[in-house]
Amino acid sequence: MTNRLDFDFTGSTALVTGGTSGIGHAVAGAFTDAGAAVVVTGTRPSADDYETDLGRFDYRQVEMTDPDSVDALHGSLGRLDILVNNAGANLPGGRDEWEPDTFATALGLNLAGPMRLTMGFRDLLRASTMTGGACVVNMVSMAVFRAIPIVPGYAAAKAGIATLTGNLAKQWCRHGIRVNAVAPGVIDTPMTAPMAAFPELLEAELARIPMGRLGTPEDVVGAVQFLASEAARYVTGHILVVDGGYLLS
Repeated sequence: MTNRLDFDFTGSTALVTGGTSGIGHAVAGAFTDAGAAVVVTGTRPSADDYETDLGRFDYRQVEMTDPDSVDALHGSLGRLDILVNNAGANLPGGRDEWEPDTFATALGLNLAGPMRLTMGFRDLLRASTMTGGACVVNMVSMAVFRAIPIVPGYAAAKAGIATLTGNLAKQWCRHGIRVNAVAPGVIDTPMTAPMAAFPELLEAELARIPMGRLGTPEDVVGAVQFLASEAARYVTGHILVVDGGYLLS
């Protein structure tokens, strides 16, 4: 027995920031498999500088904390139907986010950068003829819903993205652009890999998950594609949690 759902994004163009690894790479691959032309961003000079195979995508280097770098991306695309704001990181440079300058860096990377990127694509998104309308899907975090004191800057930024999602959804409805967010739980990615060195931390996180396992990037893909699809044409300003029941604990 099967209940597989396949999406078709033939003819559309999607931009997935931070599409070089983890959730972003899985999302980019899924949109490519569904027929979309996909652009991914990363911080390295070229796609060849990554161990991950990025040959299926159009790669662009972008530094989210550099306004000129973000603005250069705006001028390099001729069309855009789907924007997935996935790029982000915690503990930038391995520094303590309780230090004010590092806190500010975390906000720039995870909040101000994505906001600038999104605003610059308004006109391209408004021009989209994709069925159900163009869409923005923002990636937020469990840090939006509970205190995670080790990453106060990252958490504050993701809470800001959650609020921005609602404000943009209301602001851009008149342009035919839907804006939603996905909140992944604890997903097995390079960002969470350091937990393996702290068994007590990993066990505590697993104990919070009723499904009893870490999520995978592929677990998040369907939520992103749903929100980008015609099936979600009446959904905007929503945060879709994909956490294996994490928030129930």
